Amino acid sequence: MAMEMKMKMKEALPYIGMVSTQFAQVGLMIVGKKAMSAGMTNFTFVFYSNALASLILLPSFFFYRSTRPPLNFSFICGFFLLGVLGCSAQLTGYAGINYTSASFASAMLNLIPGFTFILAVIFRMEKLDCRSTSTLIKSVGTVVSIAGAFTATLYKGPQILLTSSSLNPQNYLHFQETDWVIGGLYLVVDCVAASAYLIVQASVLKSYPVELIVVFFYCFFSSILSAIVSLFMDMDLNAWMLQPGTRLFAVLYSGIFGSAFQVSVMFWCVRKRGPLFVAMSHPLGIVIAAALGIIFLGDIFYLGSLVGSIVIVVGFYAVMWGKTQEKKVDEDNMSRNINSKAPLLQQKDAEAEV
Repeated sequence: MAMEMKMKMKEALPYIGMVSTQFAQVGLMIVGKKAMSAGMTNFTFVFYSNALASLILLPSFFFYRSTRPPLNFSFICGFFLLGVLGCSAQLTGYAGINYTSASFASAMLNLIPGFTFILAVIFRMEKLDCRSTSTLIKSVGTVVSIAGAFTATLYKGPQILLTSSSLNPQNYLHFQETDWVIGGLYLVVDCVAASAYLIVQASVLKSYPVELIVVFFYCFFSSILSAIVSLFMDMDLNAWMLQPGTRLFAVLYSGIFGSAFQVSVMFWCVRKRGPLFVAMSHPLGIVIAAALGIIFLGDIFYLGSLVGSIVIVVGFYAVMWGKTQEKKVDEDNMSRNINSKAPLLQQKDAEAEV
């Protein structure tokens, strides 16, 4: 009984991990938006976040020195590519958040499952058998999740819950004046870069399965790249100042929970369950963003958010069910192959004895 409970807990760990990363992601969007509203740019925010995460993860480089695979030029190139894609996703993502809002960005991130599924099929990391029920369910679930994200974003409907802080007219004016088109384009680029990042991440972890070391190099290269971009794009020295308060808290949160914790857990989940599993957890972010927005920011909750959230969860579990069925089929085929080979081995042993 205890062994069975232990096995169930082990199976549930990737799901718990991805839910926790979504809470961290939504929190990161909120504090990032606050920091940029306080005068910090997305360039300096990404630099400080990854630099702090690199310092936090530096001890792991020496801790795994005796057990990690030796570094070579191929591995370094893979880490650098992760840094390029991750830095691009962060810079464009925070630019999109700055033009829009955290809840809108959380909804747009649900384009990642569709892009990741397409890239995973192209690179043959996911099976695409149109005759398979699991493949059809995964495909439909991906489309449903994206549709739910757009429903929650584009369809408001009547107000369901309204807090006293939501009545502030400044919130309404800010929503009207924000350039959603530019922000949306930035977020689309963010989703494409993030999808490619997940695919490369899965490939790197297959050849170098030490998550903390990979995350360290990812944050290290991201900090260098963002620093170079910042020197050319951000000439205002005030943007580099870390005054005690919103900016310092945002950097500490992003470095500890955003980069170090979130990315480490995501790397582990990619190695355990694959890139599509990680990408399909993003739809949960919009549900969490809506809940935290109501509780902490006094956001207005609309009927469209409720409908979209339900559709997103349906699509999410549809894809998870498809992946579970696919895993069962692979295990059954493997056991059949083993059983079919066993009589042949017994026959050869018998002939050898004769």
